[in-house]
Amino acid sequence: MARRKTNQDEPKKGSPEWMTTYGDLVTLLLCFFVLLFSFSEIDVVKFEAIIQSFQGSLGILDSGKTIESSDYIFSAYDMELTTKQLEELEDFRKLEERLQQYLDEKELDTDVLVNLETRGLVLRFQNNVLFSPGRAEIKEDFKETLVAISDFLQEPEFEAKYVRIEGHTDTVPVGTNDKYETNWELSVARASNVVRYLIEEIEMDPIRFSASGYGEYHPVAPNDTSENKSKNRRVDIVILKSELNISAP
Repeated sequence: MARRKTNQDEPKKGSPEWMTTYGDLVTLLLCFFVLLFSFSEIDVVKFEAIIQSFQGSLGILDSGKTIESSDYIFSAYDMELTTKQLEELEDFRKLEERLQQYLDEKELDTDVLVNLETRGLVLRFQNNVLFSPGRAEIKEDFKETLVAISDFLQEPEFEAKYVRIEGHTDTVPVGTNDKYETNWELSVARASNVVRYLIEEIEMDPIRFSASGYGEYHPVAPNDTSENKSKNRRVDIVILKSELNISAP
């Protein structure tokens, strides 16, 4: 005769008893880490650097741009920037704002662009702002602008920074030119003449400067339209970050 099933043989409903103890343990651990976090000190400067790096770069905060390549995002996120690097970054941002204000006041904002990049602060003289087509002599009208920029470069925060002058062209050959046979030579001559003017006329420290000519090989836009070609014809003044400074001999 089959044994009658009792209440003791029926499976218990609900979670196992050990789950209650486990849940209490996890809750206590969570409270413990919350307390640790509340007692810790937050580096406000680094936190602001993270927010500023993400702002406008991921399309979720003000100014919503699409994702763009920027080492600042990853450096700030990894919390590896030193206090000195963060201070330098803030100095660059302030200088960028002041230079932009100067360019706006002089109505040069369409001719000269200023942008903070991973290598440093870049002042980009568009198209034939500084030079006539096929020439490397600085236009008289823009020498005053170079003088004003040199004043910024000699401020205490930037007087020790190295500066690289870069010449760029489009893909159009220079043609018949008594002085420059290729775009390489033209781009180098333009960069060199800017350096010479800053050193010889404004008497800035020559050890801070270098000149580079890249010809048509570092374009910022495809050389497929006249508008894009005008973007590629440019001279960049790059105020280098400290880690990119040229070692003095």
